[in-house]
Amino acid sequence: MDRPPTTRDLAVVRWQLGRYPKGVAAIARDCPHGYPQVTVNKPLIRHGSGFEVFPTLFWLTCPYLVREVGKLEARGLVKGFEARIPREPALREAYLQAHERYRRERLSLLAPEEERFLREVGAWDAVETGIAGLRNPLRVKCLHAQLAHYLARGGNPVGEEVARMLPTLHCPDRLCDRASPT
Repeated sequence: MDRPPTTRDLAVVRWQLGRYPKGVAAIARDCPHGYPQVTVNKPLIRHGSGFEVFPTLFWLTCPYLVREVGKLEARGLVKGFEARIPREPALREAYLQAHERYRRERLSLLAPEEERFLREVGAWDAVETGIAGLRNPLRVKCLHAQLAHYLARGGNPVGEEVARMLPTLHCPDRLCDRASPT
């Protein structure tokens, strides 16, 4: 169950990312140590007269998971999943459904005036995307985004396989203790 981010959460996420987090709407998942692992991000961030469409609804923030998933990507697993999806009907169907659920949830976070604004400025197609901002639901981009989606909502077969490949789904050494405000 998502929860609103606290000041402590945002400080931890800032430390985890190495930058101030943008558009965090909620914390979707905490690790067993009590630190954010996945955030839910607003699809549209307005600042002054400008705006930014944030392509990723769920963001993996846990430094341990980010590092471990990076190792899987370095082994070529993105291309491996892309090769399997067209050949494996059950995987393809489950992945297409995951993209559609992701897209619908992302759009549901937009207020009617935000939708009007995006249509007026010609940016609506930028938010009508699937996992990790993908337009083509048969592609795989960023295993971090796949895992974040799976950890936040389940139902993502690529993210689920990534989760099974990891030694554990949280760091063994409470790495984020370093981020805790005193």
